[in-house]
Amino acid sequence: MFKIIRAIMPRSDNFFNLFEAQAKKSQEAALTLRAILEGGDNIADKCARLSTQEEEADQISYEVMQSIRRSFITPFDRSDIKALSSALDDAIDQMNKTGKVVMLYDVTSFQTNMRAMGDRVILLSNIVAEALPLMRNIGANSSRLHQMVGEISRIEEQSDQLNDTGLKELFKATPKSDALAFVVGAELYDHLEKVCDRFEDVAHVMSDIVIEHV
Repeated sequence: MFKIIRAIMPRSDNFFNLFEAQAKKSQEAALTLRAILEGGDNIADKCARLSTQEEEADQISYEVMQSIRRSFITPFDRSDIKALSSALDDAIDQMNKTGKVVMLYDVTSFQTNMRAMGDRVILLSNIVAEALPLMRNIGANSSRLHQMVGEISRIEEQSDQLNDTGLKELFKATPKSDALAFVVGAELYDHLEKVCDRFEDVAHVMSDIVIEHV
């Protein structure tokens, strides 16, 4: 009987398209963030592009919430849909916050470990973008999805290590007369680390959904 009800009730599978659009936007934002961390010229233009990408991601997140309201039957629990979309959106928001710090303090050069963390952000966004289409058939892809969640956790741990060693190097390299330089650098490290944390949040939500549906 429940199968019949599901068949005749309004249902939207557009959620998967929207999740995948969010993931693609996170990839674009990750590449822009990495370009910012190269330093040099045109940083303001790159930060502006990152801000635009964040606004576009917000619009996709809004469409997810609208689809939840319109749909009687959803592919996952509504709270899981909200959590997954919000986690994706938070990752891009955090990238944009990093760009705002760059603009606020007019930073034009970045430490090696900052760039390495930017590389990890790209890796994380790519894994998430690969994983989300697999959510269309959780039963068939559960093993691979669990593996990818583990990969995300390992990369996030690498970012933790890069953050710790980067802060130590920053402290040693910063003249005592220029304490602000350390404060700014430490804030950048904090935002980059939070970007990686937000992608791990995405992984946790995906893992929870897989466990519930297998």
